Amino acid sequence: MRLLLVEDNVPLADELLAGLQRQGYAVDWLADGRDAVYQGRSEPYDLIILDLGLPGLPGLDVLAQWRAAALAIPVLVLTARDSWAERIEGLKAGADDYLSKPFHPEELYLRIQALLRRSHGQANQPTLQAAGLHLDEGRQCVLRDGAEIQLTAAEFRLLRYFMLHPEQILSKSHLAEHLYDGETERDSNVLEVHVNHLRRKLGRSVIETRRGQGYRFGASPA
Repeated sequence: MRLLLVEDNVPLADELLAGLQRQGYAVDWLADGRDAVYQGRSEPYDLIILDLGLPGLPGLDVLAQWRAAALAIPVLVLTARDSWAERIEGLKAGADDYLSKPFHPEELYLRIQALLRRSHGQANQPTLQAAGLHLDEGRQCVLRDGAEIQLTAAEFRLLRYFMLHPEQILSKSHLAEHLYDGETERDSNVLEVHVNHLRRKLGRSVIETRRGQGYRFGASPA
C-alpha cells in the first residue's frame, strides 16, 4: 500500500517514515502544502496522512482542494493536542479520521489499518481475511487452517494488497504503482518472482494469471 505523508516537522516525519516502512508501507513525504495539493491529485495513493500546520498552504485548504477535485482517497488528519476546533474543521473539510499530537505510533498504525480496510469494504477484524487466508498485519504472517506461514517483507506487502482487492484483476503496472514509493525503481519481473513465491507457499490456484491483463487473487487455496 502506498501512502503520502504531509508533515513539516522533520524529526517527526523521519520517525513516521521509518515506522511506516517497517509496517510494510511505501511512503512518499512532502513538507509543503502547495506540493501536496498537486501530488495528492496526481499519484495513486491508498491513504494520505496530513498535518494541518503546513507552510505554503494550510492543511485544511489542501484537504478542501482535494475534495473539491473529487479525490476520494482516505485522509487521516494530524492536529494539535486538544484542538477540538481543528478536528471539527478537518472533519467538515472531508477528513476520514484524525489523530491528536503527540500520539503513540501504534495508534497511528491501527488507524491506518482500519481506514484502509473500511475503504475497501472490509471489516476491521484482528486479521485481514480473504480466500480462506488470515493475514496478521502486526506479525506480518499468514494463517491457513490454523497453520502459520511465514512471509518475507515483499511477500507480505504483495499479499496484503491482493487481500484488500479480492477477485479484482490487477495489472503489473497497477501493483507496482501501489507497492513502491515514488523513488523506487519498479520492475515487473521482480513482482512476478514474488507472485511465484506466494504461490509456492499458499497454493498455485490462489493467484490466477490473466494473460495480457495481470493477476487475480481469490481462488480457493490448493
